[in-house]
Amino acid sequence: MNAQHLSRRRFLLSTAAFCGSPLLVQAAERGSREVAWLDEVQSPPAEAPGSDPRLRPLLIDESGKKIVNRRQWEERRRQLRRWWIDFLRPPPRNESPPEFRVLEEDRDEGVLRQKIAYETAPGIEVEAYLIKPLNLSRPAPGVAALHSTVDHTIRQPAGLEGAPEKAFGLKLAQRGVVTISPRNFLWPRESKIQAHQRAEAYLRRRPGSKGMAKMLHDSQVALEILANLPDVDPQRLGAVGHSLGAKEVLYLAAFDERVKAAVSSEGGVGTTFSNWHDPWYLGDAIQKPGFGHEHHELLALAAPRAFLLVGGESADGDRGWPYVNAALEIYRLYEEPPRLGFYNHHKGHAVPPEAEERIYEWMTTYL
Repeated sequence: MNAQHLSRRRFLLSTAAFCGSPLLVQAAERGSREVAWLDEVQSPPAEAPGSDPRLRPLLIDESGKKIVNRRQWEERRRQLRRWWIDFLRPPPRNESPPEFRVLEEDRDEGVLRQKIAYETAPGIEVEAYLIKPLNLSRPAPGVAALHSTVDHTIRQPAGLEGAPEKAFGLKLAQRGVVTISPRNFLWPRESKIQAHQRAEAYLRRRPGSKGMAKMLHDSQVALEILANLPDVDPQRLGAVGHSLGAKEVLYLAAFDERVKAAVSSEGGVGTTFSNWHDPWYLGDAIQKPGFGHEHHELLALAAPRAFLLVGGESADGDRGWPYVNAALEIYRLYEEPPRLGFYNHHKGHAVPPEAEERIYEWMTTYL
């Protein structure tokens, strides 16, 4: 068969086999795998909601013409991305990773767990847990594991406190992944959340910005640290989070193309599904007439990178299917199989065992 008629993945497999290169074979095998339940999470729920009137068609350009190919979509994608960036007004980001210092460390449960501190901006320091598998023989995938709304913040993903099923950072490290879990800016170190005060202070420093822009910036800084560790393969980065962390994952996957695989659990994909209007997220602008944008656009911006939305009929549920279905149209424009899905475990604002298993399978398959 002529190579020009091969898919990119099949061509990589053929080349790897011909050359006998272990690294090429490993890359090809990663590209050829799919989770066994991919079709399931791309099928509508049994009682699928109808189309959501808030969702503007993605395959229509600004002049009202239908988008029929990837080239046309890429132009539309640039426009949508620019609109969201202008809306968010994120703070400037230094492209080089900040220096970090190790505050404490332990070697337990098969990992090296370090509590680190670094600056996200001059004079603004944040703490995080950096967790590495012991005895790595080659660069590993790296994942930002983002905590939910709990006062033990980064101790949750680090597996030191709270629900063990949300210890994403620890459990991924035990599966061979290097993880980082930064503290969200709404918490001043290890104390109770101060959402209003912290958001107001940030917005005074950066008028016109959004709290979500600060969260996006901080998660990108964490990803920058990961990408520059010698133990991490910078081409295999991901993000996972529940609730608050899920919101951060949605924005990080949409606006940082280094994220190759992501899982957003119970964050509320629609802007009306949870408290997106609060000042520490997007503010009341999203409630004003004529706002006209929704988060199916962010799912589309993540294409063709692997993204799994997990719901339990609390913040996310079957009402989120139209968002995923709309973005699937964009994923199908790419050569890759559409690696976007929605899984509803129907068990509320939680991470039950069946969801936890799928989260880890998704991340380790697509990184």
